[in-house]
Amino acid sequence: MKEFDFGTENLSGKIADTKKKSGSLSFLRLLLFIGIGITGILTVSQTVIWVIPLLFILGFFVVSIQNYNFLKDQEAIYLALKDILLREELRVSRNLGSIESGNEFQEKSHPFANDLDLFGDHSLFQLVNHTVTKGGKAKLSRLMKSSFDQEMAKKLQDASQELASNQTLLRAIESSGKAFYSEEKKKANWQNWIGSKKDIPVFVTVLSVLGPLGGLILITLVALGFLPSAYLGIWILLGLIPLGSVFKSLKEASEKLPSRQQLKVFSTWLWELEKMNFSSSMLKEKHGHLIQDEVSASQLFNQLDKLGLWIDNRINILYIPFNLLLWTDLLLARKLQLWINRNGEEMSKIPELLEDWEVLVSLGTFEKELGSKSDVTWDDGAILSAEGVSHPLLNPEKAISNDFSLGEAKRFVLLTGANMSGKTTFMRTLGINCVMMNMGLKPFAQKFVMGDFQLYTSMRNTDNLGESVSSFYAELSRIHSLITRLESGEKIFFLLDEILKGTNTEDRIAGSEALIRQVSKTSAFGIVSTHDIELSALDKKIDVIENRSFHSEILDDTINFDYKLKQGPCPSFNAHKLMELMGIKFQEQ
Repeated sequence: MKEFDFGTENLSGKIADTKKKSGSLSFLRLLLFIGIGITGILTVSQTVIWVIPLLFILGFFVVSIQNYNFLKDQEAIYLALKDILLREELRVSRNLGSIESGNEFQEKSHPFANDLDLFGDHSLFQLVNHTVTKGGKAKLSRLMKSSFDQEMAKKLQDASQELASNQTLLRAIESSGKAFYSEEKKKANWQNWIGSKKDIPVFVTVLSVLGPLGGLILITLVALGFLPSAYLGIWILLGLIPLGSVFKSLKEASEKLPSRQQLKVFSTWLWELEKMNFSSSMLKEKHGHLIQDEVSASQLFNQLDKLGLWIDNRINILYIPFNLLLWTDLLLARKLQLWINRNGEEMSKIPELLEDWEVLVSLGTFEKELGSKSDVTWDDGAILSAEGVSHPLLNPEKAISNDFSLGEAKRFVLLTGANMSGKTTFMRTLGINCVMMNMGLKPFAQKFVMGDFQLYTSMRNTDNLGESVSSFYAELSRIHSLITRLESGEKIFFLLDEILKGTNTEDRIAGSEALIRQVSKTSAFGIVSTHDIELSALDKKIDVIENRSFHSEILDDTINFDYKLKQGPCPSFNAHKLMELMGIKFQEQ
């Protein structure tokens, strides 16, 4: 297999040079094609001896096609690399509007995904996703939404850190996928097909050898004048019966086989991965699944690709004469079924394994492009602690970091603060960094200590007219699910934003206090944000509660925010001033 160049230096120059070479080859290919036509006509009209130069020219023509295709593939890779570098710049600057959003993976009822901007516009998916197949994207989304598992997260973290140190492999996997992959044929259909073994009829085996041998002997004898050319016609007529017997199976193969683009991606990915030696346990395990005992998986997919090329070109005007003279369809049918019988079952599993590598490459690329140098610690208890934690979706140059600790003596934070002061963003900052830890990514913090718990949020509770559900009822349903899980004994870190905001002040305060008292008796820990400053008095009544807040500074015509988390309840609110700034005029009674 020819080696592609995945270097990113001087891409514009490389693209121009590749186009120039492919243009020259294209002209040469045209000349060779004309030569094939001339020698072909001379073979038929003059003497069969012209078949010898015809074969030589045809050989050069095939080589020129292969070289031309390689150059076009290399050009596609260079263009993909150029696009990858552009998207890297967009991710670094957090300008994510043109990047695939993964909106189809939103799940409104999920314990935390809908509240933490994991999918959709300006989401974590846009920062992390470097997959190209539908299966790869789906697996990445499942990882992002998965229940927290410390042991798996540790393995993923080791894997992503190791991959981040091998940029060549990361670029090779992503660029070749972008350059070649297309979902032309459903994966399940062709995987099932190549995984099915069939007996090869004896006459196909015999004639697949006798056909080409007999055809070559006959052509030689006719060319040397020992036999009249009429014998070639008889030979062609004799071959129609056995050729017709494999026509249906080869037609089915043409329909069922993976597209050449898919096979090209698989063989390129396998070729790059087979060269690697990994040290982390997860990468070693997954790498072992790809390694075959005798012939490498990349070589096997290359074999299937070549068979598919011949099968797809059976109606080519250049192929038909050779098929009629040498009965090559019989050889193709036998070789394909032999490949399927020997390798089909194992090779049908490879695409699923490669989807796992797409996810790992996405994690490694994220760490390479955007990853932090966070000092990470795992803990067995119900604890969360962070120094200098910030939100990964905010531009790092503008993001305000905060320190936070919860889960030892104090297990509940009542978070108060002025409007737009940063309460909700801070809660999402903690939640999304926890999700990143569970994915094997380092959080955006100087230090981060994460305990053993599950995450649950209630923030974006909206009404649903189709289901006749109000936003207040939607929030109550979320809270009910949280209580049910807590009563079953789960250890949960929760983030509840402006609880019970859909009802009147008196009921909201009473209901919030009742909920906080109920939850404080469980093993849960977390944050409740509220505008009801009356609730801040609970820290005097319940030992595990403490107050934290975000403040604002009201000037004549502006309100300033520092977005820094502070001890104690918020001393003042700004709704009145905000309404004035928006044009609402308050008149004295």
